Amino acid sequence: MSKGIVSGMLGFVVGFVTLGLVAFVAGPGVMIVEDDSRFGFDQTVETIRDSAIEAGWKVPTVHRIDEAVSQYGYQVPRVAVLELCQPQHAARILADGDAKVVTSLMPCRVSVYETADGRVVVSRMNTGLLARMFGGVVTEVMTEATQENEEILAAVIGR
Repeated sequence: MSKGIVSGMLGFVVGFVTLGLVAFVAGPGVMIVEDDSRFGFDQTVETIRDSAIEAGWKVPTVHRIDEAVSQYGYQVPRVAVLELCQPQHAARILADGDAKVVTSLMPCRVSVYETADGRVVVSRMNTGLLARMFGGVVTEVMTEATQENEEILAAVIGR
């Protein structure tokens, strides 16, 4: 093999490995969005719920994860996962056979949790980034839903 071909192959392998390492290290920070709340835990959960309802969204369930695990003897800081559903968006996804691939992400979920140092954090998937990967109805709906979710969360994160 010529020196040029070997150098090219080596460059390709090094580039591919570097890209993989960058994706592995940066991936969690890109796929999950976290912001500190301006409020305490209970007020953050209540404000998100109220803001969602005011925006025409439904909040079918608030899962208290800390309470669920405490019944098994584990004591953890408070964690709530709010399910946020906008029926019009859900109907558009459910009516399109190809779009149903994202139903495992429905309804939208927002987590509120306390950290060891007392902060209250609002966490959610970066659905705006995820939306770009699908195209069609999924991209349209997820983009709209992401924007509306961020407007709902502005009540607690101050954006």
